[in-house]
Amino acid sequence: MDSEGVKKAIIQATLQETNTANARALIEGITGSCFEKCVPKPGTSLSSSEKTCMSYCVEKYIASWNEVNGTYIRRLRQGAEGNHH
Repeated sequence: MDSEGVKKAIIQATLQETNTANARALIEGITGSCFEKCVPKPGTSLSSSEKTCMSYCVEKYIASWNEVNGTYIRRLRQGAEGNHH
C-alpha cells in the first residue's frame, strides 16, 4: 500500500471511530436527558404517557444533536477552507 492508500485508510478508520463515539454520546445523552425526565420511577414497563414523553424527547434531542453537529461540521469546513488561502 502506498502512502496515499495508508493516508486514506487512516482517515477512514478515524471517521469510523468518530462516528462510533458520536453514536455512543447520542445514546448516552438520550438516556441521561430523556429517560430521567420521562421515567421518574422505572418499573417493569413504560406507561402510555412515559412512551409519549420519550418519543417527543428523543425526536427533539436528535433534532438538536443534528443541528449542533451540522453547525460544528460547517465551522470545521470553513476553518479548513480558510487555511488553504
